[in-house]
Amino acid sequence: MGDRFHLKMCRSRVLLAGWVLLLVQLQCSQAVPIGIDKTKVKEEEKKPEESPVSVDTGLHYDRYLREVIDFLEKDQHFREKLHNTDMEDIKQGKLAQELDFVSHHVRTKLDELKRQEVNRLRTLIKAKQDLEGGNDIAVDHQALLKQFEHLNHMNPHTFEVEDLDRLIKSATSDLENFDKDRHEEFKKYEMMKEHDRREHLKTLDEDQRKKEEEHYEEMRKKHADHPKVNHPGSQNQLKEVWEEADGLDPEDFDPKTFFNLHDTNGDGFFDEQELEALFTKELEKIYDPTNEEDDMVEMEEERLRMREHVMNEVDSNKDRLVSLDEFLVATKKKEFLEPDSWETLEQNQAYTDEEMREFEEHLAQQEQDLNQRTVDLQKQREELERQQEQLNAQKVELQQAVEHMERLKSDKADLPEVHVEGNAVPEAHAADNQLPPDQPAPDHHETPHHQDTQQEPHEQQNQDLPQQGHPQEHHGEPPNQQEAAQGQHNVP
Repeated sequence: MGDRFHLKMCRSRVLLAGWVLLLVQLQCSQAVPIGIDKTKVKEEEKKPEESPVSVDTGLHYDRYLREVIDFLEKDQHFREKLHNTDMEDIKQGKLAQELDFVSHHVRTKLDELKRQEVNRLRTLIKAKQDLEGGNDIAVDHQALLKQFEHLNHMNPHTFEVEDLDRLIKSATSDLENFDKDRHEEFKKYEMMKEHDRREHLKTLDEDQRKKEEEHYEEMRKKHADHPKVNHPGSQNQLKEVWEEADGLDPEDFDPKTFFNLHDTNGDGFFDEQELEALFTKELEKIYDPTNEEDDMVEMEEERLRMREHVMNEVDSNKDRLVSLDEFLVATKKKEFLEPDSWETLEQNQAYTDEEMREFEEHLAQQEQDLNQRTVDLQKQREELERQQEQLNAQKVELQQAVEHMERLKSDKADLPEVHVEGNAVPEAHAADNQLPPDQPAPDHHETPHHQDTQQEPHEQQNQDLPQQGHPQEHHGEPPNQQEAAQGQHNVP
């Protein structure tokens, strides 16, 4: 039964998202296709059980949901309660109370699954923070986990009744909002298409604009010119499928046989995809992918509208499935036998004039914000370029200084080495190495200073004269002053 349930999941991209559908499928997966005489059918040989097909429901907690489902299926008590629980009770969380009676082994595994899910969510939070550049900011995981409603984040260690209740309600809510979200996306698509058309007209001159408007109106009329569309789910619509798709005589139409023919997986229910398949003939009357005037996105929206209408009319217990009993009851209603005409999308604009005005204002604001952001980024770029130029100039100056120092070092290394013998002094440096008169002679251990070996005769004589009470020598004075001084000494 678990394998069959998972095969059912493979066929339904929408129903996969809901726990409610899951529980319904578990209740009915053993149903035998109607109209088959079991006494005339040979029992098929039992084949080895295959591993359940892993299907992505599109929910961010998809794996957690499916693993919880798989383990709850293994508990006999839970399965028995499931078969006896009303759909409304399931939605209201009454089935979740039965978790207290699930076997210890299953509960232990559910605890482990919850801990893994909490760790996964924490990893996602950390990864998001790293991408946003907040590596140095402390993360409040408890606060951030509040955004995930499919589990009780206050208790990250054990899987409790509240966790099962949250999982059921979250999956149910996601399922119920799926169609609503699709309608909103389609509305935005249609408004953007109209906005682009209007913007294109602004780029044209008067003659071109007139031709474009005429072409637009021509395409609209051409699209609206199609055969009559039968009311979805009506007798006329189903008889047309019976005749054209099944190749049977419309006079022999039988609702029970029709249901059996189009319950393609034989589980005793029409799911949403099986219902949508019934509308293909009607949609082909309106849309042709080779026609310029036909939009295939609009075709899928029309299919969704038809399926929703039938579900609202036929699905009495609102479990998003149509049972045989519900189908047979619907075929006896006046709406089935004498339906109203069906209004297609071109007769029901997806948006109002007010919504279009608000949409364009929003686009204008987005464009303004984007332009301002572009200006800010340009200024940042110019500032960065200016700073880069300054850094480049500083780099050049530093490089020049380094090169200058290297040249000085190289020039000093290239000077010739001077060899000095004994007390000889190179002539080039004699004047620099003369001692002042009052400086004592260097010690013989020190390097001898250079002395001037060529002196004037009168200077040599002055040096040979004994000092007579004069503290300073006059060898530095001009010769006439020295002679005057000597004359003073010779006076009696």
